[in-house]
Amino acid sequence: MQIAIVGTGYVGLVSGTCFAETGNNVVCIDVNEEKIAMLRAGKSPIYEPGLDVLLERNIKEKRITFTTSLADGIKNAQIVFLALPTPPGEDGAADLRYVLGVADDLSKIIDKYTVIVNKSTVPVGTAEKVAAVLAKRLDKELYDVVSNPEFLREGVAVEDFLKPDRVVVGTSSEKAKKLMEELYQPYVRQGNPIYFMDERSSEMTKYAANSYLAMRISFMNEMANLCEKAGANVDMVRIGMGSDGRIGKRFLFPGVGYGGSCFPKDVQALALTARELEYDFRLVNTVMEVNDKQKLRLGRKIREAFGTDLTGRTFAVWGLAFKPETDDIREAPALELIREILEAGGQVRTYDPEAMANVKKIFGDNVYFANDQYDALTDTDALVIVTEWSEFRNPDFDRIQKTLKFPAIFDGRNVYSLEKMEELGFYYESIGRTTVHTSLRSKITVNNGSAIRERGVLD
Repeated sequence: MQIAIVGTGYVGLVSGTCFAETGNNVVCIDVNEEKIAMLRAGKSPIYEPGLDVLLERNIKEKRITFTTSLADGIKNAQIVFLALPTPPGEDGAADLRYVLGVADDLSKIIDKYTVIVNKSTVPVGTAEKVAAVLAKRLDKELYDVVSNPEFLREGVAVEDFLKPDRVVVGTSSEKAKKLMEELYQPYVRQGNPIYFMDERSSEMTKYAANSYLAMRISFMNEMANLCEKAGANVDMVRIGMGSDGRIGKRFLFPGVGYGGSCFPKDVQALALTARELEYDFRLVNTVMEVNDKQKLRLGRKIREAFGTDLTGRTFAVWGLAFKPETDDIREAPALELIREILEAGGQVRTYDPEAMANVKKIFGDNVYFANDQYDALTDTDALVIVTEWSEFRNPDFDRIQKTLKFPAIFDGRNVYSLEKMEELGFYYESIGRTTVHTSLRSKITVNNGSAIRERGVLD
């Protein structure tokens, strides 16, 4: 099939490359000339495991091309996907200017029947708005507007696209339905469903799914905080809960809050939709409140240990991306932690396998970006883990202990076992578990009676 993708961000590039992988002819369109030049050279502007291999192969086979011209890009297209940014405004509303702007441009150049697909996450009713823009210049016989939300998980997006749990398509047109079914059939050969529904239900499904998953995460973060007070181990609680078939094991890991491009924006947008419809969706509002507080929890643990004034203290921060296997730092908890440390007078040395360049654009020279995870430990008072990259799971603990000024780890992702940390002699703070107290002493002293001093680590 002949496919056009407008927008080469995360969703657009993954979608376009994966459509090409099954034999479709794909044209990706973007106004950013620098990005298009990079893509034509076979270089991906984002990090996503496996994407670079597929991109290189499909460019070589000439199944995917790139252009800055909308007219040229859609010239032969049967289906045009809108994979455009919809950033939230101050009130949480998705900004539709790019989606509606491109729809207006399309209305000037479409000259044959074309299916226009909203691939971006958009508010309920957006398909109708796009259709209304197209209707200003086009006869209804020349287009159909479809909602086709994406459910890609960053870090495994290629696998998710090629082998989806389900495909959701919102359309009231039989003609559009047949084209979309033909397009997605190669991806559901193992029997996973394509769900056809009305456009509004499709748009709502995306928000509902992400908000529910965010709710599970926030519930477990609240349980973790309660476990700390009760002397329980949230890991054991998680296992006990997850074994219940009605609950399941996924999205029950506590931490320092969710981030990324989807959960924060989608939960916020669902809450706004409810307010606009005069419905008090208290649960969703609470999810946002819990997540905002959870992002501050690791910083609070550090200040409880070292005091509110961190002047003269330096911390090693491992992990900057909002999750492993991505360079995406949107709403990443690590950003909030770094701001807290800097504002309290402390310094930060950090390492992340993929996200450092993006974070450097925010903090510049105010943060030291290390060559590797051990370089980040040099002359630091403690190690803080924010993103659970695989390479952090089994490090050289002896090297960590010898490099840090004293053996203290603040783990926002519960990467290590309490037994291991106690055996190795670390002072170890995690989420939803008891603090491991070490008998080791350090020459460093604390001036204001901190938690670590009280526990005999810094005396």
